[in-house]
Amino acid sequence: MECFVLCSIQTARWHSVFLSISLLLITYLMTLQRGNTGHGECERTEDCRATIGTEMETQLPPHEGDELSVVDMHTGGEPLRVILSGYPEVKGDSVLAKRRYVREHLDHLRRALMYEPRGHYDMYGALIVDSELPEADLGVLFMHNEGYSTMCGHAVIALGRFAVDYKLVKEPQSLETQVNIHCPCGLVKAFVEYSGGRTGGVRFLSVPAFAFATDVTVTVEGFGDVTVDISYGGAFYAFVNAQRFGLDVTKSRTRDLVDAATAVTNAVKSQVKLHHPTSDDLAFLYGTILTDGNDDYSTDPTANVCVFAEAQVDRSPTGSGVTARVALQYHKGLIQLNQTRTFQSGATGSRFTGKAVEETKCGDFKAVVVEVAGRAFYSGVSRFVQEADDNLTHGFLLNLDGGHKF
Repeated sequence: MECFVLCSIQTARWHSVFLSISLLLITYLMTLQRGNTGHGECERTEDCRATIGTEMETQLPPHEGDELSVVDMHTGGEPLRVILSGYPEVKGDSVLAKRRYVREHLDHLRRALMYEPRGHYDMYGALIVDSELPEADLGVLFMHNEGYSTMCGHAVIALGRFAVDYKLVKEPQSLETQVNIHCPCGLVKAFVEYSGGRTGGVRFLSVPAFAFATDVTVTVEGFGDVTVDISYGGAFYAFVNAQRFGLDVTKSRTRDLVDAATAVTNAVKSQVKLHHPTSDDLAFLYGTILTDGNDDYSTDPTANVCVFAEAQVDRSPTGSGVTARVALQYHKGLIQLNQTRTFQSGATGSRFTGKAVEETKCGDFKAVVVEVAGRAFYSGVSRFVQEADDNLTHGFLLNLDGGHKF
């Protein structure tokens, strides 16, 4: 019995020694492997984060659900989410028809990318589509928190750079490359600075822009009768001097500016009937632009704030808004052809330049072609997932005044 116990103890000791040696050997081999891959055990939190970033990069754990990939940019602070993949085929024989199709059949994807948790209240997006125009390099559909726009200048500036960088234009030209972008409002020609393989500033020539109506009186809730101008720059805007509401576009609270502009938008929508000479799809008020009232020609910047869609605040000076404002100033005789004005965002201080470069017609309206210039920058690249069992996978939109959207 004693021998049995001693032998058992001895055997257990040798087993323990063997196990210890085995563990040491395994640890050594794992260390060698980590050394070869550069993913060793980290000693500091910073090292761990770097290791996880290197190993995982953009990989996601196993999941069930669709993925969407995007490139995020901004122009003067106004975001643009360019959709790379994840959308099914967009049907339609024209860009305007495709706009109707996504609104009727694919709007859940707009909400997924524009709304939280992937976006935010003031997110803006662009979906690249095929154009029916042979001269177009690309077609585009614009989207925001309310739906789909017909024109967006800040997006055109960003897309011009994007198109060159992502090889949508096959042979970039030195100094400046032309990119023909088919927007729902028509063909817009963008010109992208290009040198040494790098893109820079962008200017574009607008569709025909015109003053629709001036000195129109509307009754605005909370403010009484207000005189507005309405002008078209690829989309229709109402223009009002912010001083009419006791506000300053560069100093007043954003909430107060939004409330005043939204009240004007609601009044114009209910009291003024808009029409566009070429398409009923273009005959809607996109938003209201509050200005500093400095409409006479000057080399000094003039500031404005654009509130569009569902009380969305543009961080940039608003490219199509600059177009419409230049057309309005030209109509009133306040500026001449090729007189460049600088337009400043009351929200961020970012600037565009704009000038009327050519007289033209849009139906019976006397119109001008406007050149707008600015800079766009990259923010990042993202892959988003819509997990099948996520109740909020299609997004939600919080409204500070209530009426949240899901």
